[in-house]
Amino acid sequence: MNPAQTMTMRDAFLGVLLEAMRKDEKIFIVTDDFGAPTLDKIRSGFKDRFINVGIAEQSAVNVATGLAIEGFTAYAYGIAGFMSMRCYEQIRSNLAMAAQVRPLNVNIVGVGAGLSYDLSGPSHHCLEDLTLMRLLPNVEVFSPSDWTLTARIAERSLRQCCPKYIRLDSKPVPRLYDDGATVNLEDGFCELAQGGDTCVVATGFMTQVARRALAQSAAPAGLVDVFAFKPLDEDALFRVLEQYRRVVTVEEGFVNRGSLDAMVAGLLARRGARIGLRALGVNDRYLFEVGNRAHLHKLCGMDEQGILQAIAAPAA
Repeated sequence: MNPAQTMTMRDAFLGVLLEAMRKDEKIFIVTDDFGAPTLDKIRSGFKDRFINVGIAEQSAVNVATGLAIEGFTAYAYGIAGFMSMRCYEQIRSNLAMAAQVRPLNVNIVGVGAGLSYDLSGPSHHCLEDLTLMRLLPNVEVFSPSDWTLTARIAERSLRQCCPKYIRLDSKPVPRLYDDGATVNLEDGFCELAQGGDTCVVATGFMTQVARRALAQSAAPAGLVDVFAFKPLDEDALFRVLEQYRRVVTVEEGFVNRGSLDAMVAGLLARRGARIGLRALGVNDRYLFEVGNRAHLHKLCGMDEQGILQAIAAPAA
């Protein structure tokens, strides 16, 4: 494992693919004119297995699907908001439906999850993708919180023959998981902290923010990192959450619209659990305000202070 403490998720992911491509001639990368330092190495080292379709995300998914039909392992790599929403019909028809009748290893890799393209404005904010992608049968959905998990997800993507949507942050992030951390990717979550009456459930970059917030809290609280929506061991997750009186979900997505908070609410409801639930995220509006990520979090009440206030509020 790379000894770096801070790294971009995309370079961790692409680094795994770069090594794998040296041994496996069945791996193809398809990009929509999108770059990264490690991608440049793939482009120069494997010209015969690197395809740039230009700024045409739908074509990237179509080409990747064709490659998978011929038995290749394909990666369609681009900006998360465009790879998920501009290509939604192609992902639904070419991948989700087709994968029900035949194996297809196509991996949609979207960079710029949530508000990580903070200064680019609402056109590049990606707040809808988890809601959309978790709707689709036969498509796995990953939302890692650090680059070490991202590398493990990349390794798994080579072995697991099915369509996947993998959303990555665009900025360098610290590692949350040590090399020896025991994490089962098939569980879809990891319990990072225990204690108190409240458990914070976060995904993606917000797990980093929640962890920083809890480090400042005078009261103990649990912390669960949901890094996959499918696969997800709901029974195991419920066994963790039922120990608490209240759950606070935190996500860079629209709340009450089918994403992380809806997944947790449905899980608790199906088991008849009397556990309070509060959702932190972006309310029903786009963020046209100009500012960095921390500023946008503060506007939405999902910054470190907002998380601390949610934890400190009396449990119902």
